Amino acid sequence: MKNIKKEIKIKPIGIIHTSYKEPKGIPIQGKFEKGVTGQAELFAEYQGGLKDVEGFSHIILIYYFDRSKKEELLSKPFLEDEKHGIFAIRSPHRPNHIGISVVKLEKIEKNIVTFSEVDILDSTPLLDIKPYVSHFDSRDDVKNGWLEKHFRAGNIPKRTKLG
Repeated sequence: MKNIKKEIKIKPIGIIHTSYKEPKGIPIQGKFEKGVTGQAELFAEYQGGLKDVEGFSHIILIYYFDRSKKEELLSKPFLEDEKHGIFAIRSPHRPNHIGISVVKLEKIEKNIVTFSEVDILDSTPLLDIKPYVSHFDSRDDVKNGWLEKHFRAGNIPKRTKLG
């Protein structure tokens, strides 16, 4: 077995700016709130990494849930009263507090990436950006586990915002 370190150090590449100052009112997924925009402000030394990103319609933001102060292995998601395993939900109270969001790219100006379909708190540390590539990221025959019942017949869940 490989020698796996107990700790990995990751540094932010920028900061995410949104109109969401507290969890209450944030959509459970950004695609349910199309009219809200946010910005990812990359630190100057990472601006060069944005070359060619404007050719993608969507990007994946990877960030750190810096305001989560606890870790849970079982937690209640926003759509239910029943607890589920932390790896079966998208709660911020995870062992490494890492979040991901697929957002719609609106524009890039210098080191500022403007996006819509926002579901991230203001001033969240940005860890990475990856392009969303339908040829790679979309799958057929997907099972949605316990969430499936909330989307039957194409319905959007009634409780689409946190809080």
